[in-house]
Amino acid sequence: MPEMTFTVRWPDGQVQQCYSPSLVMHDHLVVGQQYTVDEFTSRATTALGEAADRVRAKFGFACTSAAASADDIIRTAQRHDSGASVEVVRMYPPLPTPLETS
Repeated sequence: MPEMTFTVRWPDGQVQQCYSPSLVMHDHLVVGQQYTVDEFTSRATTALGEAADRVRAKFGFACTSAAASADDIIRTAQRHDSGASVEVVRMYPPLPTPLETS
């Protein structure tokens, strides 16, 4: 199962790198996009829940790293105004471009 990292910039300028055991984050977040703190938290924790479910389905056990990433995001989000902007700075590995898949 391919894992990935994603980097976000919080409203106070803090940059946080997060881990996901699955590329499912690409289904929920877009590099360069800004989301409100509430929307980002919802999208990221939903995606991390899906990633954890994929690990459980494939290996039969939960991914504690996905849960830890979700907890870190929730804790950081609580320090910011819910309507402030969070920017997705980077996702690695990136989605392949159409030319790379042909």
